[in-house]
Amino acid sequence: MLRKVVSAAVILVLCVGVTLADEIRVFITKVDNGKVTFQENKGKGERGESKTLPVDAKVKVVKGKFDKDTKKTVSTGEDIEGGLKNKMFTDIGEKGVAATIITKDNKITEILVTKGKGKQQ
Repeated sequence: MLRKVVSAAVILVLCVGVTLADEIRVFITKVDNGKVTFQENKGKGERGESKTLPVDAKVKVVKGKFDKDTKKTVSTGEDIEGGLKNKMFTDIGEKGVAATIITKDNKITEILVTKGKGKQQ
């Protein structure tokens, strides 16, 4: 019985680790002291639990758009002026800022800000 519980716990940790690697579509709810708090965008208006990750010292903050063919968010190449100190991150509304974050080693290395419902951030 104990082996099954330990095995399940190991698998759960591995799944969470895989989820936090690469690209995650999110709503950013708070940016503070080099950390970003977000909720994963589950689709159809559903959101996941709040999570907080540290930001890499060389984080790139750019505008992005969703590519329907590849089903991924791609960079438009246009930097967000001021990065995480931009007003969109200092005065986040209750809905949050729609974005895709790219992580490496549990640190956010890039943030692609996408459109909210009908309006560009």
